[in-house]
Amino acid sequence: MIDLDRTQNKWFSEPADIETASDDYARRFAGQVGEWMLNIQTDIVLRFLRQGGAFHTQGVISTVLDVGGGHGQLAVPLCREGFTVTVVGSADACGRRLSGLINAGICRFQAADLLHLPYPAKSFDAVVCFRLLTHCERWPAILAELCRVARAAVIIDYPTSQSLNIAAGKLFRAKKRLEGNTRTFRLFRHDEIEKEFAAHGFLAAAREGQFFLPMVLHRSLKCRRLSAWLEDKCKYYGLTRRWGSPVILKAMRADNP
Repeated sequence: MIDLDRTQNKWFSEPADIETASDDYARRFAGQVGEWMLNIQTDIVLRFLRQGGAFHTQGVISTVLDVGGGHGQLAVPLCREGFTVTVVGSADACGRRLSGLINAGICRFQAADLLHLPYPAKSFDAVVCFRLLTHCERWPAILAELCRVARAAVIIDYPTSQSLNIAAGKLFRAKKRLEGNTRTFRLFRHDEIEKEFAAHGFLAAAREGQFFLPMVLHRSLKCRRLSAWLEDKCKYYGLTRRWGSPVILKAMRADNP
């Protein structure tokens, strides 16, 4: 686990989603390589939302709450796919990148305290939360809120220490030199995430790593075709399945809603 540095981690000066909703953060996913990364993320999330898994009684997922999703990485494709999407962010500024969708009435945005979401229990069929927990000291409290307002499923992403990220602490300075605007982040073990979900009545239904090789490597290569070829080879040999990161996890409510 990387120790959170109060002088570097944005969470201690401002909520983490304000940074991820910024234009500067969006540039981390600009270009063909960034688009390829986001497409992988989107494909997994859409598959998780559409599959019933072991909990068929939960029904079809239609309404989605995107917590800290002002970056638009999921809100935009989910709206395009016909889901009814609400994004909640820590400040009004977090909705700026979604203004086109909001003004068109396609997506709803609300500024609120992410530790105390302003919605009744089970208000949304599914809740998604990406690019947030890893930067938050009080991540268990946020996860508890995700579970509270989800009727059927919660989908999150997190970097895991059970991957090449285990060396992230030692390589952080080099990573910052390459990316410029990277932040410190927390690594998780799968069992601690699943234990926290279980405490709120949710069970892991699906889990998938996105990349075997570090994302900073793909950004440095600046070649979508090469990165895709490398990751395809890693998938073929089972490396991504065992040690992929960041991980996308789908947890579902164990009891009938």
